[in-house]
Amino acid sequence: MTPPLGVIEGFFGLPWSWPERRDVVAFLGRRGYGFYLYAPKADPWLRRHWQQPYPQEMLGELAAFGQACRAMDVRLGVGLSPFELHLHPDTDWRAPLAAKLAELDTAEIQDLAILFDDMRGDIPELAERQAAIVHFAAERSRATRIICCPSYYSDDPILDLAFGTRPPSYLEALGRRLDPAIEIMWTGEEVVSREISPGHLVRIGEAIGRKPFLWDNYPVNDGARMSQHLHLRGFSGRPAAIGAHLSAHGINLASQPRLSRIPALTLVESYARGEAYEYGAAFDRAAAEVLGEELAARLRRDLLSLQDRGRDRLGERRVTLRERYAAFDHPAAAEVVAWLDGQWEVTDELVQTQ
Repeated sequence: MTPPLGVIEGFFGLPWSWPERRDVVAFLGRRGYGFYLYAPKADPWLRRHWQQPYPQEMLGELAAFGQACRAMDVRLGVGLSPFELHLHPDTDWRAPLAAKLAELDTAEIQDLAILFDDMRGDIPELAERQAAIVHFAAERSRATRIICCPSYYSDDPILDLAFGTRPPSYLEALGRRLDPAIEIMWTGEEVVSREISPGHLVRIGEAIGRKPFLWDNYPVNDGARMSQHLHLRGFSGRPAAIGAHLSAHGINLASQPRLSRIPALTLVESYARGEAYEYGAAFDRAAAEVLGEELAARLRRDLLSLQDRGRDRLGERRVTLRERYAAFDHPAAAEVVAWLDGQWEVTDELVQTQ
């Protein structure tokens, strides 16, 4: 069973351009991806400065992108992070939140995600406060699907270290308080999960009282460590059997919009082939479709350097690789060159300020 598949633009660092977004939708929309969640960390009007109105030019671009998505039968969603709003329940937050929702309605978005990730959550009434915010948004937005990302969206203890210890039974409390029609995001046992099993999803589904919406952090490559690697290999550790336990499967794509299409295609194949899926062979087919045979074969030979070793450990080999890919007249090869040049490098300081 293949769940609804979609793309999440939810990474830190340099965001995509509007033409790049339209190209991704045009390519993946014909290959099984039915929704696009626009939530780049670099968009301040959705995060730290969410109370400020969008510049009209930016809002017009979002609306035009929504029209392009609908023309390709792809749902457009927006991820709104009302930054640390749940920490200040006594402030007059309803009016500015209503204004932002009305603004997003003008872009005719179909999905609205209220995101509480990457901010403090160590308060006793966390679930109650967040549920109130989500319900307020659900009552006022014209979006037909509402999604919530909890502050603690994984079992991973790194979240407690970064954002404070999670309140006891937080996830269960949030599930009880949220309307059953509202979907709840989850990344798995880790923030960047190496494996996602049916058994794990069954347990999480029982805790939240619904099937989880999987925010899959592959092939995303943001952050100081991950931006040193190109995530190109086919999906693994996601058996097709997980589909029966998901409300949706959204993948957080890498900073490179063209190269991201390779692993994205392998996920479609994984669900289609089930137990017959082989991630190496799936990579070969996807790479050939995205890149052409010659460039795909070259990328296959360089996987150890580009994905495993990483840019910061290439040494003099970086010059050799740059020359090699600069010789190809292909936008994906240009992305490899730009990555080697450090265009998508993400620092800890950037993550803390976006």
